[in-house]
Amino acid sequence: MPAALFPTLHQSPGKPALRFGDQVVDYGRLAAAAHALALRIAETGRVAVWATPSAHTCVGVLAALLAGVPAVPVNPRAGVEEIAHIVSDSTPDRVLAAPGDELPGALGALPRTDVDLEPEGTYRPDGTTSAPDESAPALIVYTSGTTGPPKGVVLPRRAIAGTLDDLADAWAWTGDDVLVHALPLFHVHGLILGVLGPLRRGGTLHHLGRFSPEGVAAALEEGGTVLFGVPTMYHRLAEVLDGGAADGAGGADAGRLAAALRGARLLVSGSAALPLHDHERITAATGQRVVERYGMTETLMITSVRAGGEHRAGTVGVPLPSVDVRLVDDAGERIEGGDGETVGEVQVRGPNLFTEYLGRPDATAQAFDGGWFRTGDMAVRDADGCYRLVGRRATDLIKSGGYRIGAGEVENCLLGHPGVAEAAVVGEPDPDLGERIVAWIVPAEGRERPGEQELADHVARRLAPHKRPRAVRFADSLPRNEMGKVVKRELARG
Repeated sequence: MPAALFPTLHQSPGKPALRFGDQVVDYGRLAAAAHALALRIAETGRVAVWATPSAHTCVGVLAALLAGVPAVPVNPRAGVEEIAHIVSDSTPDRVLAAPGDELPGALGALPRTDVDLEPEGTYRPDGTTSAPDESAPALIVYTSGTTGPPKGVVLPRRAIAGTLDDLADAWAWTGDDVLVHALPLFHVHGLILGVLGPLRRGGTLHHLGRFSPEGVAAALEEGGTVLFGVPTMYHRLAEVLDGGAADGAGGADAGRLAAALRGARLLVSGSAALPLHDHERITAATGQRVVERYGMTETLMITSVRAGGEHRAGTVGVPLPSVDVRLVDDAGERIEGGDGETVGEVQVRGPNLFTEYLGRPDATAQAFDGGWFRTGDMAVRDADGCYRLVGRRATDLIKSGGYRIGAGEVENCLLGHPGVAEAAVVGEPDPDLGERIVAWIVPAEGRERPGEQELADHVARRLAPHKRPRAVRFADSLPRNEMGKVVKRELARG
């Protein structure tokens, strides 16, 4: 692995590195700002970064990495209690923020260093500095806290470098690429892949600030080559493409959007499974196939569909070059071969793994089976080694009538019904079946609401009778987090 995380940082000082709206920061200015800030924080133990969608966040994180200081990105939309937990748990010595940003609660009580995008003087690398050891902590990223208070995931420098180089191999990612996205910058997807990825390659990030189909079309027309998004974003793109008219919020024209997407080199979806129906609509309108990849905070990236390789909608591809992946059954035994039907838990090992949950040796130990990290995700593998996720063990694996059923498979089937706009499937206790399949449905606008039996029959005909919903409930919307994932525990309360 190269000694430096950003070997191309000083190669092309006049080349655009970051674009946020009308603000463009070239590599020369980025390097000067980041190195100046790195000198100011070099003796710091840890720093929190107020992770707004801005160039200031990028410079703050880059400076921390150059200084060898672990950075803790903080979600600017987090509540006061969550921020207080992150601050008390990670004990940062100071916080980095853009000038004028108001910091809430415990974060505002920390010593503060403003991120200056226009430092005095010009930085000239002298080659005398050395990068920290590859096992040193680089980032502490907090989980969503679905099973308790958020845990701090300690990511070493080797994991970041390794996962980005694996993706460069899988996606033919180079310094010529201009990455377009509107993802939040406190999370692995938006920050590590979406910011550090382009900077490691020497490419350009064009951040939209706020997602809209119109913004995507404009950014791709202006030279964007790669688009990152989550399924909610691609669903909205598919709705515009399918409707053949302007979308309600952004005014994106279907023809213009289709042409822009057609001109992109690569469309990548992650953070949750992209429904087959949206895959099909986007491909039908643009000829483009959306590439899916799979990873999580503790593992960074695990698998991906390769650019230019065989594409199977609904799969997350094959293991990345440096990652070892296996499926295990309920007894913890490895599932050999691949029949595309046998469901097992995904376990992972490799240099991409986190080192610990901060201050939680018990939780860290419980997360591993020997040297294998237990992801809690359930999947099947086909004969070619390609993986398809079927859901989380805790919320998406339904054991009904002696069958093991992945909620994701049923959700994808329901989304193929013209009367269904959104679907979420959960298991509920049942005295006869053990668990019964319950579907939550957001009906499609402008269509007659489908009946419960109609939807159950739709699934039974296309999958198998035992996979049909035993109950269907309708809602105006599904609860989602900021990455577009449905929060199923809230459905259980409903």
